[in-house]
Amino acid sequence: MTQVPRRRTHSLADRPAESDVLAAGALCWRVNRGVLEVLLIHRPRYDDWSFPKGKLDDGETLPECAVREVAEEIGIKVRLGMPLPITRYEVTKTVRKKLVLRTKEVWYWAAEVHAGSHAPAPDGKECDEIRWVPAAEAGPMLTNPGDQEPLDGLIELHEQRRLSTVPFLVLRHAKAKPRSSWSRAESERPLAATGKRQAKAVERLIVSWRPRHLESSPWKRCVETVAPYVKRHQHRIKYRKSLTETRAREAPRKPGNRTFKSLEMLQPSLICTHRPVLPLVLEQIREWIEDSSIGEAVPASDPYLNPGAVLVAHQALDRGGEIIGVEVYEPFDD
Repeated sequence: MTQVPRRRTHSLADRPAESDVLAAGALCWRVNRGVLEVLLIHRPRYDDWSFPKGKLDDGETLPECAVREVAEEIGIKVRLGMPLPITRYEVTKTVRKKLVLRTKEVWYWAAEVHAGSHAPAPDGKECDEIRWVPAAEAGPMLTNPGDQEPLDGLIELHEQRRLSTVPFLVLRHAKAKPRSSWSRAESERPLAATGKRQAKAVERLIVSWRPRHLESSPWKRCVETVAPYVKRHQHRIKYRKSLTETRAREAPRKPGNRTFKSLEMLQPSLICTHRPVLPLVLEQIREWIEDSSIGEAVPASDPYLNPGAVLVAHQALDRGGEIIGVEVYEPFDD
């Protein structure tokens, strides 16, 4: 079964998926001459105007699906921003020559398209026309009335100066070999076989937010967790002793100070560390949250995050880096 994230913003608290079919998409947006615009697509298969979206492939997470659908339908690679409301509706499917009624959920995110980025001409299969439309005028163009809710969410975020964001990711290293079976230096304890598979899944997931400022504990299990992402995307990474278990015990302020400095940068960022260090890192995350309901979404009890899990905190650029949304993704596990 596909795992779904926990997402929390000032106006949105997603409950677990309750539908038979899961899909994902994005509302691509830009500000053009001071006007918020949203990108709509026409799909010839359904003869409708909607947003880029589609069903999950096998083994795919919701964020991966949203990014892939945007790339396939309009040819743009996006970085996901704030979560938007989910749409839920009924669809029919033919099973053994009988029509079966099923429920479907589409999970949405905002995705900024910067000025100067142009979508290539649609191929006519998935999409045969695209239009940038003022968001305030887009509602009447939408074929499915249910699409109005994520559009309203996008407009509300813009009006509240919460739409332009950068992601800050906290990653707990993937599953390592047990401490009880490891007799050498703790810093050299590597990933287990499951952990190596988790690391590959983590790479596919975090591409959805494309962090480019990367910091990690230099201990082997953290290095191996971030290695697939670093290698595939040729990013530079800084290995920080302040993010190790030893430094957290000796100087508990160091991990928090390191996290604060990264948050201050207001760049798409990622920190990879260990379970004993997580409460010190997450404490800093809470310091950047003003809405107590959002703060409740930050894990507060051991183990905080499971091995290979990711927390995504959204920092509002127009609000001094305030964290206005939190998502938590559980790891792939076999």
